[in-house]
Amino acid sequence: MTARAAALRLLFVVPYAPNPVRVRAHNLIRALAADGHALTVATLWEGEGELQDLEELRASGVTVVARRLGAGRKLINLARAVPSPKPLQSAFCWQPALAAALDSLTAGSAFDAAHVEHLRGAAYGLHLLRRGRHGPAPPVVWDAVDCISHLFSQAATGSRGLKARVMTRLELPRTRRHEAELVRAFPCTLVTSPVDRDALLALAEGVPAERLVVVPNGVDAAYFQPGPAAALPAPAMVVSGKMSYHANATMVHHLVREVMPLVWAERPETGLWIVGKDPRRELRRLATVPGARPPDAGGWPPRTVVVTGTVPDVRPYLRAATVAVAPVAYGAGIQNKVLEAMACGTAVVASPHAVAALDVTPGRELLVAAGAPEFARAVLDLLADARRRQLLAVAARRYVVERHSWAAAAERAVAAYRVAAGAP
Repeated sequence: MTARAAALRLLFVVPYAPNPVRVRAHNLIRALAADGHALTVATLWEGEGELQDLEELRASGVTVVARRLGAGRKLINLARAVPSPKPLQSAFCWQPALAAALDSLTAGSAFDAAHVEHLRGAAYGLHLLRRGRHGPAPPVVWDAVDCISHLFSQAATGSRGLKARVMTRLELPRTRRHEAELVRAFPCTLVTSPVDRDALLALAEGVPAERLVVVPNGVDAAYFQPGPAAALPAPAMVVSGKMSYHANATMVHHLVREVMPLVWAERPETGLWIVGKDPRRELRRLATVPGARPPDAGGWPPRTVVVTGTVPDVRPYLRAATVAVAPVAYGAGIQNKVLEAMACGTAVVASPHAVAALDVTPGRELLVAAGAPEFARAVLDLLADARRRQLLAVAARRYVVERHSWAAAAERAVAAYRVAAGAP
């Protein structure tokens, strides 16, 4: 930002407490505040840990208005949504107390724009639009993040879990209709990738393409950077992500059941870390070594799989791994797990789905492989070639720093706020 007068007063509505796990909201808020914009974050909290997250946000100079979302309110929301035409996600985070707080906050029209995140938060954006018809309210920019119906259409056939397949098939028609309605309703919609932009435009026929703006996810390159790594006696692979998420669970099952046997046939000494919070029971059963073994744990038996569960810091695993892998079978938006590994200077092998939203050149910043045999071959080639791993790592780190900073993402978001507000 070049002048103090250019600072915006922003209302940032998030349906969950921003924290480092909720990457997009957490980092956009930090980047916007660092650039001098005045932020008020209106959000919900559920547990004591989230209250601590909000206190840390306040300590950074951001105004926080938060209301509790209890289990009873969530049950009421879901019960009301089932017979309605709206998808369950759109109702899950509704809290009348937060809506009332938004009314108070916007009564004096003190904000230049309101940023409302995700399908789960869209109801608050619609609430602000209705308020604007009868009184003061800021222009609303809806951050869809991903096209959820695009994700559901893939999960309906590609998810390994029966529950995920059934739920996504039931929710898919509702979600398509609702996302189309939201894109038509809001003057500007943000998404993380061109793939998601095109999917939403296909749903909302007739909406001008310029009303959908791509704001890619970034990476905190100062946090995720190459650093000291444990000297392991054997090669190690790492796959990371929130392991309760159905797309990640499907990815890990594919990796362990189909890819790793091909890797182990030639390199049985190679270990695999599955790193991420809340692994499902079926994922925990994949472990061949009990406990969350740290990267400096020493040698391991052949064909070792370690399921860590939640770890305080994923960076030691990314830095110590010989190769990071992301054999994503389906998904939407940007895969931050790939960007974080690249930022840490780790050679990456990814599926085409994992890099669909990235402007990378396969073979330069990372390797891209489809299908278990091709994927395993790419991993084996890297395990055997330290020089190539180093070349990929350097190019990957450069790509992330140049193309995926949160400061650049914040600049794109600010441009969208100014257009929505009618400013030059």
